Amino acid sequence: MDYRKYGETIYIRGDRGDEIIGCVLEVCRKEGIQSATFSGIGGCSEARIQTFIPEQGAFETQTLRGMLELVSLTGSVNTDDEGAYYHHTHAAFSFKDGEQHRLAAGHIQSITVLYTAEIELRPVVGGNIKRKYDPETGTGFWDLR
Repeated sequence: MDYRKYGETIYIRGDRGDEIIGCVLEVCRKEGIQSATFSGIGGCSEARIQTFIPEQGAFETQTLRGMLELVSLTGSVNTDDEGAYYHHTHAAFSFKDGEQHRLAAGHIQSITVLYTAEIELRPVVGGNIKRKYDPETGTGFWDLR
């Protein structure tokens, strides 16, 4: 992974074998960024996609492997009152299944880079979006206090 800051925006390049979410969180920690949004594209080898099942109160996870075109990545990073980092990320991947082109998308647990990933990280300027726990879903949401 490599990254550079231009103005308020940070550009991250993920390399073969890098885990994208980990890279984004690492840059946030190094740069002292407590809340941000990000987007990106790339060529990936594995993705762990989750879907929240309300009746079960849990996520169902599917792992995709192979040549995955990351056609859309969007997410946010924030911290809680203790300074722990969290992400909320969604992505869409296109891939071949035999002769058919397929698409899979959802909440992301992890993504591994095959060739490259190009991520644009935009820190929140002039404020800080915290994370608050939601007991109904067992997850966290933005706290816009």
